[in-house]
Amino acid sequence: MNLNLCLIFAAYFLGSIPFGWLVARGIKGVDIRTLGSGNIGASNVSRVCGRFWGRTTLVLDAAKGAGPTGFALWASQPELAAAVGLAAVLGHCWSVFLGFKGGKGVATSAGVMAVMVPWALLLALCAWLGVYRLRRQTSLAALVACGVLVGGTLGCKPAQTALCVALVAIIVWRHRENIVRLRRGEEHLSEL
Repeated sequence: MNLNLCLIFAAYFLGSIPFGWLVARGIKGVDIRTLGSGNIGASNVSRVCGRFWGRTTLVLDAAKGAGPTGFALWASQPELAAAVGLAAVLGHCWSVFLGFKGGKGVATSAGVMAVMVPWALLLALCAWLGVYRLRRQTSLAALVACGVLVGGTLGCKPAQTALCVALVAIIVWRHRENIVRLRRGEEHLSEL
């Protein structure tokens, strides 16, 4: 197996580490998938275990995207870094450690994009913060930020734009139940 494939597989396995599940298990002794929204991400960990642990989960989930992507970008070309970043997000969303189930990919994607196109991520984070402050709904904030992120990568290198579009497609797909609740006005409020 060549080095590039090893990096992609390693990123998938690193992305698969379910930090939200581990934090909730370690702090409260519970399976986060059975409480709150049932998601393993930072919003649900915050809801169940408290803000500090939700924010800790957010940082850990972002780091597992940024770390391997940054290493691949340093060691190779943007195309490999994009594949590695995508693998990390796929691992988070479909974790080998949780029976190929997982989170929604927002924090891990943010970590990847922080390395690949930090200026576009900064615009998306500003949009996320604005929507979150107005509505207190992390799902709505994430979806709006996705649109801003795609706009921020137009005109970038093809690998960066393709990665962004792929990550946004995954995030939107993983939020499909949230989208239904948002349309009905039944979406959960969050505290991060």
